[in-house]
Amino acid sequence: MSHSRFVIDQPAPAATPIPGILHATWAGSDDGLKTLSLWRQSIAPGGATPPHSHECEEIVLCTAGRGEVHIGGEVHAFGANQTLLLPPHVQHQIFSVGDVPLETTAVFAATPVGVALPDGSALELPWRS
Repeated sequence: MSHSRFVIDQPAPAATPIPGILHATWAGSDDGLKTLSLWRQSIAPGGATPPHSHECEEIVLCTAGRGEVHIGGEVHAFGANQTLLLPPHVQHQIFSVGDVPLETTAVFAATPVGVALPDGSALELPWRS
């Protein structure tokens, strides 16, 4: 595998303290980025992210599985080859609703990525920036 300033290795998502969520930070501030982050996640069937928001825009590409995003009091179903566009400061929650893990890659317009819980407190992320 190669690792340089321009080419970095991509680890497989690994277990986190958030039940059902495997995560890998593929690029971010630890890699020298100033305004972008790239995450890869796998959410087990029946699993979900906590309800949360970010101060930046987020784009989530679904590569496998089926999910629902709960946002703005609405529920939107999505699946492979669909993309979520999540605005800043809007609470959302992503659920894996299929029989196989929900596989996603997310791009954030910030690094490190701040995550706020519904009460406004910060969610300390259990993975690298």
